[in-house]
Order: sequence, then structure tokens, then C-alpha cells
Amino acid sequence: MADEIEFLIVGLGNPGEEYENTPHNLGFMVVDRLAGSHAIRMTRKENFSRVGVGAIAGKRIALAKPQTFMNLSGGAVQGLAERYGVTPDRVVVVYDELALPWQELRIKPKGSDAGHNGMKSVIGSLGTSAFPRVRLGINPPGRPVGDGAKFVLAPFKRGQKKEVEEAVERAAAAVESIIAEGVEKSMTVFNRRAGGLTTEEE
Repeated sequence: MADEIEFLIVGLGNPGEEYENTPHNLGFMVVDRLAGSHAIRMTRKENFSRVGVGAIAGKRIALAKPQTFMNLSGGAVQGLAERYGVTPDRVVVVYDELALPWQELRIKPKGSDAGHNGMKSVIGSLGTSAFPRVRLGINPPGRPVGDGAKFVLAPFKRGQKKEVEEAVERAAAAVESIIAEGVEKSMTVFNRRAGGLTTEEE
């Protein structure tokens, strides 16, 4: 194996310019932020994904953005995990979550797909739901119950730019924490409700 990879970090999203600034592409945005912060070039094309290899917190990692479209992400993730010899407990998947309020973030060591088709695909391909994930809440206050599929593919409004950047920054920090400190410790730091916090971090 050319690279001894300790963690595979996968951001879920859809390829193509029309999807770039949508809730469903927050996973891609987080991977791009990590790549920028740690000087990792996302230039490899492997297993239907854009991949970059580098180091975070002294550990060798691979960052990946599957290019298969969200609902077919699983095959790409499984192929990369096999290629780099990474076990599911070290595959960290970052994605948007309509079941969570806007700007809330949740780290989980395992769990169901909660109706998220991208996660359904990943769980099906990996053959387990026991892998860590970083979920970014996208459900805004007062959103009428309706067509979630349409909502997740609608571009963010210009007025949301700062909030989107904050959410991406926080999720990137959560991934860095998982790599450095482990999932359990990171959960105690990041799994606090956004609502009612006077400051983003103490």
C-alpha cells in the first residue's frame, strides 16, 4: 500500500456547479475546508471520488468527495475504505441532516440512516452502521413540512453566508477533534444544543 492511512474522512454531496451552494453539499464544503486548512490537495481521482491525502493532528488521513451523486455514495466509500485498508470505525462521514435544526451539529459513533438516502447507501455498502459520523443540521425554524428533497437542493440564501461558514468551520473542527481525541471525547465537546448558547464555544 502506497499510503498507510489511519482515517478516511468522507464528505457527502453532489458533483456539479448547480449543487455547490446547497444544504446537501455541506459535507463537500467541510472536506474542502479541511483540505484548505491542512494544505491537502484534492487532486487524486480514485473510486469515483476526488481524494486528497495528508496529515491532520499528526495522523495520516485521506479526504474524499464521492462524485457518484449523493444517493449512490456507498460504493465509492466502500471502495476507498478497501483501497486504503481503513476499518469502518475509522471512516468518518460528514453530511447534512434534515432531522436536526439549522446549525446544530451532532457527532455519533454509529446509527441508522434516519431517512437520509446517502447514508442508506453508505451503510448498505459498508455492511455496517457502526462508523462515526458528523451530522450538520439544516432544518430552519418555521420551515413548512413539505418537500425535503426540493429543500436540500435549493441554494442557500445570500443572507445565510455567515451562518453556513460558521457551520462548516465547526464541523471541520469536530472532524479534527475526532482524529485527535476520538469520537467519545469529541461528542462531549460538540454535541451541545446550538439554541440558547450565547457564544459558539466557551
